Amino acid sequence: MFKKKDLILTAYLRQNSRASLTILSRKTGVPVSTIFDRLKSSKVILKNTALLDFSKLGYSARTNILLRARKDKKEKLMEFLFKSFNVNSLYKVNNGYHFMAECIFRDIKELEDFLEMLDEKFAVKTKEVHYIIDELKKEAFLSQPELVDAVYAQ
Repeated sequence: MFKKKDLILTAYLRQNSRASLTILSRKTGVPVSTIFDRLKSSKVILKNTALLDFSKLGYSARTNILLRARKDKKEKLMEFLFKSFNVNSLYKVNNGYHFMAECIFRDIKELEDFLEMLDEKFAVKTKEVHYIIDELKKEAFLSQPELVDAVYAQ
């Protein structure tokens, strides 16, 4: 189980992963050397990455696509989605579907071409497309140090 100070440190890192150890030390009251050791030994942080504004890169169509494939095509569909340039995130899901793919496209036409190709190439049994109109909240879980008490109490 994580200690409360570790959760607070994690929350500050979720707010700004580029914060220096000195700043984190001031905010948390934990010595710099301890923070360094905890970060080095922690297996909680999986990846340091940049969050992008895709529309500023010319990709204005974002979707979540739920897919159910035929049994004999399921593995091939997964491999294709895994390698596809347009798939930002891929999840294995349940409740009648096999995969959920968050996809990014330049426009709706590119998306429709992609969906048509999936139907033709993989004989998709069922698909559900949800257009992402506006991002209201993203990557917010455990990002507020002041709410750590609520998480830690559980």
